[in-house]
Amino acid sequence: MQELQKLLELSISASFMKIGIFDPYLDTLSGGEKYMLSAALCLSQKHNVSLFWNIDKSGEIIHNAQRKFGIDLTRIQFKENIFSSHVPLVIRLKESLDYDLIVYLSDGSIPTVLTSLILHFQTPIEWVNATSIKSRIKIKRVKSIICNSKFTKGYIDNKFSVKSNVVYPPVTVHTEFLKNNKENVILNVGRLGIKSAGSSYKKQEVLVEIFKDMVRKGLRNWVFRLVVSVNDQDMDEFINLKNQAKDFPVAFILNPDNKVLWENYNLSKIYWHAAGFGEDLNKYPDRAEHFGISTVEAMGAGAVPVVINAGGQQEIVHEGLDGFLWNDENELINKTMILIKDEGLWEKLSSQSRIQSKLFSKDNFCRCLNSLIQ
Repeated sequence: MQELQKLLELSISASFMKIGIFDPYLDTLSGGEKYMLSAALCLSQKHNVSLFWNIDKSGEIIHNAQRKFGIDLTRIQFKENIFSSHVPLVIRLKESLDYDLIVYLSDGSIPTVLTSLILHFQTPIEWVNATSIKSRIKIKRVKSIICNSKFTKGYIDNKFSVKSNVVYPPVTVHTEFLKNNKENVILNVGRLGIKSAGSSYKKQEVLVEIFKDMVRKGLRNWVFRLVVSVNDQDMDEFINLKNQAKDFPVAFILNPDNKVLWENYNLSKIYWHAAGFGEDLNKYPDRAEHFGISTVEAMGAGAVPVVINAGGQQEIVHEGLDGFLWNDENELINKTMILIKDEGLWEKLSSQSRIQSKLFSKDNFCRCLNSLIQ
């Protein structure tokens, strides 16, 4: 019996790991950060997990993650960032030996560490020189590569000559905020980020103009509501966007917490998304939506998606079954009007949207992630 107990303890010990996670954009708390923080929570159920970041800023990250995502990080440790440019390579190598595994959100870079490394890519990285001898040596030392969609995987596999794994982001539907009180609301959710050319990445200004055109042509008793995350440096652009919508039934919700976000999902009948519209996606594939967490969240709340036919959206929405895909302004308007006029069709697609969203559950995410770290 004692020998059996020792074997059991050894087995448990062998499966338990010390895991470090790094996300260079952790302070922005966008979709990629929700992915990495969710990964930290999943892995912490069976392993010792730490986030590499400025420890002095950890309280701020914990507070904002709870407020924005409803993610509780209180049981996750924060360790000083060994990937900071201020940390010498020899120190990083030494510190990395304390971990059985490091999961690293890559911006195209491949860090040198002395332990098992999993790279995670959220976006195509066409700007990286993956053919250099240095890159080829580094990529061969990587245990596994994870992508957030088949869209991203296609570019990463081609760029690095690898076979990466798709682990779709986890989407938690907050049923405590869901009620049967839908209103005539078209919703868009996204961060307001401005490209150097002046347009936004999520194309909020384009959608405002399209909705204004629909109103001019006779649409009545509908509201276009934009839930917008805005950093201080982009606040002037947000004011411009509000001015663009002046005198039209357009409402803005600025930097909401998770509860307010889900209240708006719950109220909305239709969900719009336009990231990548008007862009040369062959040249700049990263300007398309790489997956579409907000689309899945909206579907989970029963809002029917009418989203651009590009990027990861094509993996979420099935034309005419649980939503619609569009290629130009006229298609967006026409397909939206079909839903507005046909209540029965809207109810059917709304029901299917809820079902489709369950494919991207937290349980499926954790199951796939755990299978890759064994």
